[in-house]
Amino acid sequence: MRAAAFTELTGPDGVSVVNQPTPEPGRGEAVVDVEACSINHHDLWILNGESSMVDPTDLPFVSGLDVAGTVSDVGEGVTGVEPGDRVVLCPNETCGTCRFCREGPENLCADYSLYHGGLAESARVEASRLLRLPDGVDATTAAALPTAYLTAYHMLRRAEVEPGDLLFVPGATGGVGVAAVQLATLQGVRTVGTSSSASKLETLADLGADHTIKGTDPETLRSAVADVGRPDAVLNHLGGAYTGLGLDVMRRGGRMVVCGRTAGATSEIDVPDLFLGHKRVIGSTMGTQADLERLVDLVASGDLSPRIDRTFPLEETGAAFATMQERDTLGKLVVTTSSR
Repeated sequence: MRAAAFTELTGPDGVSVVNQPTPEPGRGEAVVDVEACSINHHDLWILNGESSMVDPTDLPFVSGLDVAGTVSDVGEGVTGVEPGDRVVLCPNETCGTCRFCREGPENLCADYSLYHGGLAESARVEASRLLRLPDGVDATTAAALPTAYLTAYHMLRRAEVEPGDLLFVPGATGGVGVAAVQLATLQGVRTVGTSSSASKLETLADLGADHTIKGTDPETLRSAVADVGRPDAVLNHLGGAYTGLGLDVMRRGGRMVVCGRTAGATSEIDVPDLFLGHKRVIGSTMGTQADLERLVDLVASGDLSPRIDRTFPLEETGAAFATMQERDTLGKLVVTTSSR
């Protein structure tokens, strides 16, 4: 089979299409003929050599979390899916035995990790992590859900937003940001999103954003957000200086949920404002398999249409990552296998 492997951790030019043995399922596993796999900043951090999870001497490495396709084979003990089923993978990997795996939420598992291997024609996965796709939900659409939309959905739950609340989403034209705006709108939550691109903000408004602000400088954004109102909650997938910004603009008792660090791994905050304002900062990683099931249902019912910026064939996976690195997108980038 073909796989778009990271042969060098040097950025998008480090991706090469290589031939690898077609996987065979072990006990409890399934093999999926991959039709689509979206890419994420998580993959790009690995490709740029910014993640410690991959040893640069242990290459090639096949990344790709968000797998959608058709089951081709199953191993012993598999009862939930069978060959021919159209599926999407929940990329959570957990121990299965700890308190959080037993009682939930599973993404608090101390051994929590993520699946990699979807940027290939076939992927061997834990069968219990596969969700059957309803008729009308295609693989490309399904592949947009597991990371960006799952993360945003879980963040909204942790932010405890209610209809009529105001939600601030800095950097709202990335994968998680777009997902947050769309999902918040479905819940009747008002949103204010920012971007450096006026044209992207126009599209964001079409997707449901109530207020849009052009700009990236936290100091300028403080006053611009204040003109809209004090947000009840902030969804922060950027980190860095945007953490302090989010705390500053939130109302008393507001909640900020943080899931990323694309703008910086450290943040400075006003500690007195945090405790005197009864504000909360909440960390969040991905979501649960039950969350993903709900998202698939929303797509099947027609209530949610994930925003896909463009697709790339497997041979152009490097170009997909170059596009992501240039930040010239709005929504998800999806790699498809042209032979499927």
